[in-house]
Amino acid sequence: MMAGKVWLVGAGPSDPGLLTIKGKDVLEQAEVVVYDQLVGQGILQMIPKSAKKINVGKYSGNHTVVQERINEILLEEALEGKRVVRLKGGDPFLFGRGGEELELLCEHGVPYEIVPGITSAISVPAYAGIPVTHRDFTSSLHIITGHRKKGCQESIDYKSLAALGETTLVFLMGVAALSDICRGLIEAGMDQTTPAAILERGTSARQRNVIATIATLPEEAIKQNIGTPGIIVVGKVCSLSQTFAWAEKRRLSGARVVVTRPKDKASTLATKLYDLGAEVVMLSGTSTKPIADNSQLIEVLHTINDYKWILFGSEVAVDIFFDSLWQQQVDIRSLWNCHFGAVGPATRKAIEKRGIRVTYMPEKYYGTELGKGVAAMAQSEDQVLVFIPKETDSELANYLSTTNVHMKAVPVYDIIYEENEQVCIEEADIVTFTSASTVRSFVKTMKDTDFHKVQAVCIGELTAKEAALYGMKISVAKEATIDSLIERVIEISMRGSYHRFEQ
Repeated sequence: MMAGKVWLVGAGPSDPGLLTIKGKDVLEQAEVVVYDQLVGQGILQMIPKSAKKINVGKYSGNHTVVQERINEILLEEALEGKRVVRLKGGDPFLFGRGGEELELLCEHGVPYEIVPGITSAISVPAYAGIPVTHRDFTSSLHIITGHRKKGCQESIDYKSLAALGETTLVFLMGVAALSDICRGLIEAGMDQTTPAAILERGTSARQRNVIATIATLPEEAIKQNIGTPGIIVVGKVCSLSQTFAWAEKRRLSGARVVVTRPKDKASTLATKLYDLGAEVVMLSGTSTKPIADNSQLIEVLHTINDYKWILFGSEVAVDIFFDSLWQQQVDIRSLWNCHFGAVGPATRKAIEKRGIRVTYMPEKYYGTELGKGVAAMAQSEDQVLVFIPKETDSELANYLSTTNVHMKAVPVYDIIYEENEQVCIEEADIVTFTSASTVRSFVKTMKDTDFHKVQAVCIGELTAKEAALYGMKISVAKEATIDSLIERVIEISMRGSYHRFEQ
């Protein structure tokens, strides 16, 4: 068997928007992903579901898997002919031990590529309003590791650093040694009033910044209970933080929002939340698969002229219907006498992309509302065709079955529930739900979650009622639209309060 290939990919500091385009492309084609603890959850959600995932759990002071074993894992997986991505926080060659991981690959002739990442040494200060270089404040930038190699007694050369004069010093992996670093610089002759900062969980929703001097920073960090991961910045540029602060001025700064819509349907919601400053974590929970050898669907396609109304509750059903028409060689002109109904704007857009105008879409985007509207418009002799998911309740079909409408419901796809592997729900997170089905998907995906602590923002009362079944803390969007959902997220994040849904 031919050897595979290894890509060392820098994942950046945490914010998925800071992953490079090449890094994202390589990750999406990976067959094996070996990742660290510091890789952001938003980036971990980009790993293909089909990929083998190996968490080597490296973070400050704790290596779940020792470096030598990580090197061996990369070699073993590559020798099996796999496309292996070694996903590392920050940049793989900046105190990321990327060079060590290449040595064994070189010995065995395994091909590899390096995909540089945006280092926290520059990006985290930037998110705190600190430019690491500025002509009026510094003539150089120096990046130092605060974490020494095991067994190495060599200390940081503070005298040389202090002798640099007007400079910027960035210490990575040095939070535990903060007091030693500040004391070492002062004892080496650095002015104790030199501005300094410690930046915790930079670029994430939980980012915290403490700006002080090298004399007072250790005490201030203790007061604020600053922990890891974090970086230390020393130099006059730290005094610019208040002037250049920008990240916390965004409307959703500090909010982490979990988007539960399927990945291919979540782009608008996720993009708008991200642009407002939220840390967005995608949690689709489900995927869809067309039903194979669907005899029911084939039968109705060849008798499509019998139906006056064709109703869709999702974009997935639209695509399956039109693709099946083509596969069965049924001329689209057979639809000339049909009226089309769509549950909402996304479904309507999917229909109209096929060159068909939608006759009816309800003002409130629910299956029941679509059913009510069509039941009022349809003639007594009209045949109504509804496409639904298999083995899942359909609000649209359920409602129409209670009316005098001649309705035929045809299952066209399976919903596959996916088990969560990377996302951990924190109590301060906001989880968005756009339908009752997304609530059910979330519950099945997050099996070990205490749902009473989940802060849910829902579109519509039906979605809220479903979330209430699991005891979630619920707030409901004023209108059944994405923009209204986002406004509700903003309101909730600003006031930080939630209420139980009243049935």
